[in-house]
This record gives sequence, structure tokens and C-alpha cells, in this order.
Amino acid sequence: MPQSLSPGEGWAVLHLFCRARPGADGQAVAAAVKGAEGDAHQVVPFAVLGHKADFGFLALGPDLWRLRALQTDLQGAGVEVVWSYVSLTEVSEYAKGLPMEMLEPRLRPRLPPEGMTAFCFYPMSKRRAPAPGDNWYLLPYEEREAHMRGHGKAGRGFRGRVVQLITGSTGIDDHEWGVTLFAVHPDDLKDVVYTLRFDEASARYAEFGPFVTGMVAPVEQVLASVGLA
Repeated sequence: MPQSLSPGEGWAVLHLFCRARPGADGQAVAAAVKGAEGDAHQVVPFAVLGHKADFGFLALGPDLWRLRALQTDLQGAGVEVVWSYVSLTEVSEYAKGLPMEMLEPRLRPRLPPEGMTAFCFYPMSKRRAPAPGDNWYLLPYEEREAHMRGHGKAGRGFRGRVVQLITGSTGIDDHEWGVTLFAVHPDDLKDVVYTLRFDEASARYAEFGPFVTGMVAPVEQVLASVGLA
């Protein structure tokens, strides 16, 4: 494997949304996942509901080349990657003053959260409309910070029901952030997204990509759900 390539801060994050091609080898898929985990990377398997994919993997860790090797191994096992998303863990500019014990879970999270098997992923960006009032990036920092404080306060109302992982993808993928949600119940996913859309930071300035929803489970269970056991 080439010399490792790591972010200066935090970890690399790779979402892979997959289908099994005819002849796919479930044992080789499971071995690819366990191989990445053995190399100090985390892999969260999930089964997908709907037509967008059959199953997927959230993989994260320090080395981009190791994530590429996981993708290669999955494809070699007969898995077709139908969509993907690349991002990095980060500390928001609005959270820079927080103590390190609060920042560490954002940069190096431990996933999946226990007891939260409902899963959702979507990318998003902040609006850059021509009119200054609708362009997030023309707002003064103090106004953006106030919006994000209110956004965070609304999100904390779901503590114990939802855990979110927000990763940065500006200049790396098509949107500016990837949002991964883990929840106790699937309607918790719906409730948190619906509630936060009334917050001005979302209602006025957020643009969303496609949503993918599923269930987190051990890799063997996910593979069995698509006939690869």
C-alpha cells in the first residue's frame, strides 16, 4: 500500500452505497470490512431501504489510502458502488473555543452509537444566492455564529434520541457537508430533520442533497438481508 495520506486534523470519511453484482462473494465482502477494522479504521455496515442502494458502509479513519483499499476490496468481491460521498471530520469554526474533551468526539468519533440502529445520510450546502440576504457567505461572522447557536440548541433537544456526525466536504465532494444521523427509532430521524428545518439557518440558507435511509447492523446481518450470507 502507498505511504499513508492523512488529514492534518481529524479523520477521512467515506460513505459507500452499494449493490451486489451477480456472483458477488459475501465472505470476501465481510473479510474486506474486517480487514479495514483490523487496520485501525472503523466501518459501519447498514442495509438500505428503497431503490437508491441495497446496502452500504460508512468507513472512517486516518488514512485515505486504507479507505481506497477497502473500496477496491469490496469491488473485487463483486460489489457495485452506485453512489459515494467523501468528507473529513472537522471542528466547526463556531466551536473552536470548546474544550478538547468536547472536540475530540467530532474529530475521532466512535461509531455506531449504542442502541441507535436507525440510519440516515444526506449531503447539504449553505445557500449562495445572488441577493445578499440569501447568501450565507456574505453574512458577518457574528450573525452566522448566532444562527448556528440557535441551530445547535434546537438539535440538543434530541439528545438521547439522535446522534449526528457532520463532516466537511467543501472542495472534496459536490456539497459542503455530509450529515450522518443515527437514531433510536426511524421517526426520530424524521422529527429531527423536520424540527431543524424551521430554524432560520436551515429554512433560509440550507440546500439539501438526496437522503438515504437504512438500518445499522453487523456486516453478516446486512449481507444476509441482500442474499449474500
